[in-house]
Amino acid sequence: MKIQYQNHHITVFESALYRTTSTVIALGQAVLIVDPNWLPIEVEYIGQYIQAHYKTHQQYLLFTHSDYDHIIGYGKFPNAKVIASEKLATNPDKEKILQQIKDFDDQYYIKRNYPISYPPVDIMIKTNGQILSINGIDLLFYPAPGHVRDGIFTVIPSLDCWVVGDYLSNIETPMVDDNLQDYILTLQRAKLIMQQYPTLDLAITGHGDIAKNRQEILERIAADQTYLDDICSSSSL
Repeated sequence: MKIQYQNHHITVFESALYRTTSTVIALGQAVLIVDPNWLPIEVEYIGQYIQAHYKTHQQYLLFTHSDYDHIIGYGKFPNAKVIASEKLATNPDKEKILQQIKDFDDQYYIKRNYPISYPPVDIMIKTNGQILSINGIDLLFYPAPGHVRDGIFTVIPSLDCWVVGDYLSNIETPMVDDNLQDYILTLQRAKLIMQQYPTLDLAITGHGDIAKNRQEILERIAADQTYLDDICSSSSL
């Protein structure tokens, strides 16, 4: 599996499918695994990487949102504590999402060596700016609806890192699968995050290339805002 980016704390993997990313972040004696995906051989590669580098670490799984391609690897990490939004935990479409995984695997004759199940949430993100401290490293969470209703942003200030999920991609236009106005508000929140964390210079996207400097992050926010403004203008004609 391709490693798209790596530094002393962060490794970003890239799937062959839709350039979907999975991320592993070292947090002292813990390890944060973000959206492990897609193909069985890719999820296995991530699992082997964890075993090789973080075998004795407490595992945390962070799901940026509930799209089936982002939760598909959950069953590979049964001992991990799951972090996700309250809306992901209470999603009424859980069975539909699991069926999407089963349909995908059936279509391509895929077999997995772990069970397919919807992740139960151990650490629920309920509030804007909620803080979780792991080994003295703070993770701050912000709701990010619009693409889907249960998305969250995760900022790790000490690493100048921001996990944005399916936002700010350089290869996809904004996909509004839930609510356009919420998406616009989420982009406004993205601008506020950039103001609040003036040294933040790494944004990890769910698909495509990560953004490696502040200017690139700001340009992606502006480009997505322009795209949505054009949609709003067209719909009002």
